[in-house]
Amino acid sequence: MRGLLLCCLVALATSQNLRYDNSLDQKNTYEYKYEGEVNFGLGKPNLAESGVRITCKISIVGIGEQLFLLQVSEMAFAEYNGFEDKNDYEFSPKVTKRLASELAEPFVFEYANGHVGAIFGSPKVSTTVVNIIRGILSFFQVTVKTTQTVYELRETGIHGQCQSNYAIEENEETKDWIVTQVVDVTNCWQRAAMYRGMATAVWDRLSKEKGESVISAMKYNYTIKPTANGGVITRAQGFERQHFSAFNVKGGSFKMEATKNLVLLSMNNTARGRTYGPIETKGNIIYKFEDVDINIPIMMQNLDNPVPKAIELIKRLSEANSGTIDSATTEDSMKLYHLLRVTPFEELENMWKQLAENPKYRRWFLDSIVEIADVKVLNFMETRFKANDWTPSEALQTILIAFHHLDPTPDNVGMAKVFLKLPFSKSNTYLWQTVALSYGSLVNKYCVHYLPCPVNPLQPLLEMATEALRSGNKEEMVIALKALGNAGHPKSMKTIMRFLPGMAASPVDLPLRVQSAAVQAMRLITTRDPHSVLEVTLTMFLHKHIPAEVRMLAFKILIASKPSMALVSIVTAHLQDETDLQVASFVYSYLHDLASSRTPNNHYLSIASSLAVKILAPRFGRLCHYYSKAKHADWFDERWLTGITSEFFMLRNASNIIPSEIVSSGKFHIIGRIIELLELGVRADGIKDLIGAGIPGFKGDFSMSDLMAIFNVLQKWESLDNDKPVLSVYSRITGQEWFFADMSKDTLRNIITAFSPAAWKSSPLRAMIESLQKGTSWDYTRAFLVLEARYFQATTLGLPVEISKYYNTITAFNINAKVAVNPSPTESIVQLLNSEITMETDGYAGCTKDFWVFYGINTKLFQSGSELKIKRPLAVPWKLSAKINVPERKFELDFPPSKKEIELLSIRSDLYAVSRNIEEPDSAKMTPIMSPSADPNDDVIEPYTWHPSSKMCYEYNIYGVGFCMEYELKRQYFHEEYPLYYFLGYSNMAFKIIPAQTTKAVEKIHFELDVLPSKHPVSARQLLGTMRSLSKNSTTEAIFNFKAFAICENQKPEGYDAVMYYSPEASIKNAQLIVSQVGASTNWKMCVETSLDAEAKAHVTWGDESQTYDMSMEATAAYINGSKPELKAKVQWRRISEYMTELGKRIERYIPGVALLYGFSERNERNPEQEVSATVVAAWTDSVDVEIKLPEYTVYNKAMSFPVLWSSQWLYQNMTCSTEY
Repeated sequence: MRGLLLCCLVALATSQNLRYDNSLDQKNTYEYKYEGEVNFGLGKPNLAESGVRITCKISIVGIGEQLFLLQVSEMAFAEYNGFEDKNDYEFSPKVTKRLASELAEPFVFEYANGHVGAIFGSPKVSTTVVNIIRGILSFFQVTVKTTQTVYELRETGIHGQCQSNYAIEENEETKDWIVTQVVDVTNCWQRAAMYRGMATAVWDRLSKEKGESVISAMKYNYTIKPTANGGVITRAQGFERQHFSAFNVKGGSFKMEATKNLVLLSMNNTARGRTYGPIETKGNIIYKFEDVDINIPIMMQNLDNPVPKAIELIKRLSEANSGTIDSATTEDSMKLYHLLRVTPFEELENMWKQLAENPKYRRWFLDSIVEIADVKVLNFMETRFKANDWTPSEALQTILIAFHHLDPTPDNVGMAKVFLKLPFSKSNTYLWQTVALSYGSLVNKYCVHYLPCPVNPLQPLLEMATEALRSGNKEEMVIALKALGNAGHPKSMKTIMRFLPGMAASPVDLPLRVQSAAVQAMRLITTRDPHSVLEVTLTMFLHKHIPAEVRMLAFKILIASKPSMALVSIVTAHLQDETDLQVASFVYSYLHDLASSRTPNNHYLSIASSLAVKILAPRFGRLCHYYSKAKHADWFDERWLTGITSEFFMLRNASNIIPSEIVSSGKFHIIGRIIELLELGVRADGIKDLIGAGIPGFKGDFSMSDLMAIFNVLQKWESLDNDKPVLSVYSRITGQEWFFADMSKDTLRNIITAFSPAAWKSSPLRAMIESLQKGTSWDYTRAFLVLEARYFQATTLGLPVEISKYYNTITAFNINAKVAVNPSPTESIVQLLNSEITMETDGYAGCTKDFWVFYGINTKLFQSGSELKIKRPLAVPWKLSAKINVPERKFELDFPPSKKEIELLSIRSDLYAVSRNIEEPDSAKMTPIMSPSADPNDDVIEPYTWHPSSKMCYEYNIYGVGFCMEYELKRQYFHEEYPLYYFLGYSNMAFKIIPAQTTKAVEKIHFELDVLPSKHPVSARQLLGTMRSLSKNSTTEAIFNFKAFAICENQKPEGYDAVMYYSPEASIKNAQLIVSQVGASTNWKMCVETSLDAEAKAHVTWGDESQTYDMSMEATAAYINGSKPELKAKVQWRRISEYMTELGKRIERYIPGVALLYGFSERNERNPEQEVSATVVAAWTDSVDVEIKLPEYTVYNKAMSFPVLWSSQWLYQNMTCSTEY
């Protein structure tokens, strides 16, 4: 009915020659007042916020057919930083002047039918200012339909090409139309948004469905007055809100609110010809990004004349962080990266000439230029490669980081190809590997940003692989395949298949390590072309004539491709007829663990795997660890949108005792992405063949006879194949292989020769020992930007909102050492086994980590937002002397007493409301988000306030040293802000070593370890007089004696003396530890007796003559009804100290609340007074029953979820290694 009424009104207005469709009249001059404002904070009372405000007047006048001139006047810029009702916007005259000078230039735009076309402006105007104009003009980007009241359109706006929903109402008094426009700025077809960094992190669609870390909403309200020439906007408001969290926005979020208002001041037809200077096209209404790599959000500095500033910073950072780390300066390394990014290539060359001769400056310069991340660093590195003025180590480190941090534009990737052809790249084996692998990684990042990914960047790697196959160069085959694996380009599948057994059109006999590299080269294609990978890997897996190790690797890649239920069913059916137990065990164990996976990316695979396991368990559930295994464990929390995955793979074959390959990897799941962490892999090629099925004479106790057995086998190394590596290792980070190394037969020969007496005079080991005897020192410092991950999105104001994470480290290691060897080896290093070695050393090892999260507006002129800063210094200085007497098995350490406080580890963090501008870069405002005096107003909901602080110290007066742990936290939060509030506020935690008061002047602190000979059995009464449980006739072996003494000049030492004994009796293993305090007036002792047979038991007594206090513990593992595993543990005490009693009471009061939080129930009942017991029973393969009994109550949980499946062997009381099924 309302729609019919509106149509009638439209018809009436039309009959009176009035139109509502939005337009601008060529003959009129329109004057508007504009105000735009954006604020950042948590949206809660009494928490600091920041913001900016822009106000001005605009004049629009027609200058041609559908062409209008826009002029800005009365411009004002203001910043807000502080607390509500305490602070207000402050006018910034300097920024205002700078903005006004650019906004005073004329702007021209096309306009027709309510839509802005091309925008033109002076060449002198920056993109930042043009974007502000876009924010103003976006008010005029509105579609008013006169035949519909509710409609939706796909249209272009400042946020991109997005979906708009319109609703129209009429003001019955004024006859104006009220138009509401809601824009879906999250799901745009062409979105004004950009990512930088984390290109190798895989998007997880299923995780995104469980929650978002960023959500946005945009709404416009228009008041449109009808005229004969079309509707005129008399008033308009825009309101944009965004929520951001490092986790799930459901659990609390940072908030951005952007508002803008447009009010018509006047409209008249006094338009006349206007003149304006030269203009150029600036694009359309969609927001344009500018210099995002230069505008680092966590700082603002004057970038004019950057070279002298950069050189001064390099020198200052180098001197301040030499030998130790000055944590107060570490953030300045970000300023250095910032300056280098705006330094021209020619100036980089000049800087190199000034700094290269000084080793410290040279290292800092090379570590820093890799963060330039554009064509300048490629040109600089190419010059160095051609000049050959880098060492291979310098070139390797620089190109590794530079390629991984490079912006993967088409031009940069094209230039990076050059390094594959430069002679210097192939001058060193490891440098050549790094160049190839790093180029592959660059292609991978390129394919993330450009879809579909062209094949041209991949072509050099395809040619490398083809040429290596043609020439039969196995080393080059491996390098090319690993580089293709890093690239993960779908177009490489055809080339990779030429190296795969059973898949090549023209089969070639290739070694297993090449086949393995070829299979793993498909690992990243699984996310870009999973169907092709599934087809190839399934075919290989089903091919029984392919080597078992290759089939297992193929199955690993198949699983990474996320096979459907149907494909898992095919594998299951095939496995029931599998004859190779290595393959069967590997596949079954992998499916077994995947069945309990909780991460979203494995949701459907977990279901398919659980069904497969039920079918396969009767046949393969009893295969033991002697067979190949794949282990998977994970955890995921939907509240945090965070999880972890850990995997371990061990590939074996039937004829070798040593595994063919071992791989360990981990993944981190966060806010819809999967980040592959460190992956380590080891291939045992030659060493596996050398050892074969076993080592003759090897017992497994690693005694001298075992070592000799191993040595005897290694002596046969000459029988190894010359072209097969003895051992291979590799490492990957974020899924990208960055290092691999093969130990060749020649390398093994060199190692053995170095230990040979015949080569002693020329041995590098001898040179190293002689250098240590003369005294040596080493100083190493490295700055490294570990993470720069940024997300940019347009706002309705034409200002970019940015979410950025920066993680920078500075690591330092300094050591001075001098060694004395008596007697010094003259013929062989083996002579050290009969020497006494003394070392004097001092030094420092430390690492300071700086981490920032920024959420706010970031332009080249100003910044405003919320910023989290975390600093974590770790510093370990030392000065000590050490003595090792190898024949007597004695090791001694001497430390000087502590004279000053040393902070070993600390973590400091705070959340700030920040405001910065380029006109006053040294006057940045950083207000802690929590007010120093949190005093909530009466008319708001008072939040919880948490401000714990503590300092706990323990002093060892005997040694004159103490340890302190202190912390202070400030938090203010509401219930709905969990878990975000954990990280919001001030935090300071530190662990320190402090000097302590002593009764005597301590000269040094002495530690001594004697590994006592076990060939002199003595009676228990002789050694353990206080331990009545041992028989007089027990055969007791002394294992070791440890002493920790404070040495005082001309006085007897004081401290502690510990002796451990081992006294086996039949099947029972008994051990005893006696700790005695040594001093003039003490008889304190502690005795610990342990025994291990069917049960594990421990009995502890301590105090005067070890008689004052008494406690015992025991644990048992068994099977209930011969199937379900059960673990029981019990602690009993007869007499304990008051401190332990009080601590136990505190824990007892704390447990019910924690137990309730984790789903436990409580039962009030009286249990034994001086006893605590716990029982854990496997309820099923993925859950346990837990019961904990304390003196006054019992807490329990039935079918508690367990993060890792119990091994299916729990169905059997005894695991077997059956070969029958």
